[in-house]
Amino acid sequence: MKKLLTLFLILVLSGAVCSAQKAEYRLLPTDVIEITVHNQPDLTTTARITADGNITFPLIGKVNAEGLTIGELESSIKNLLEIDFLTTAQVIVFIKEYHARQFSILGEVNTPGTYDMPEERNITLLEAIALSGGFTKDADINRTQVMRVKDGKKTMTLIKVSDITQRGKRDEDIEIEPEDVIFVSESFF
Repeated sequence: MKKLLTLFLILVLSGAVCSAQKAEYRLLPTDVIEITVHNQPDLTTTARITADGNITFPLIGKVNAEGLTIGELESSIKNLLEIDFLTTAQVIVFIKEYHARQFSILGEVNTPGTYDMPEERNITLLEAIALSGGFTKDADINRTQVMRVKDGKKTMTLIKVSDITQRGKRDEDIEIEPEDVIFVSESFF
């Protein structure tokens, strides 16, 4: 059973690498970005996204960046520049440094701890378990919990991992978000 689960997790991880290139990364506070405007070297700016989700850009001032994709931020800056300053603006945004994205996993996994997530996407619960070395022999895989704090509210989600691994319910393999805490309970039998 354990070998089958390990093989399944390896297959899930290998498929995830392909989907990572399709993901649209959304900017987060502390990301460092470089912005250039074609033929406007004075507007080249390197900025760290502040805790409130903004950057400061020459001529236009404060610009919201948090939660936007690179393309959305490029369009936003282009539109703002074309309102009063440039006839046509060609804006390019490059991420120089990503926000530290981590999750924690505790309980009955082989290597509990805090792990870095890929910079460009979230990972699934099974990927997170694989990163921690898989379940121990004492794990109750059907009482795996994910704790998440969103907008100041804490939620706990109970996941029956056997539904994913044995029944093929891949939609229950939820995405793990930065700062999530995963807890794998001990089996009492």
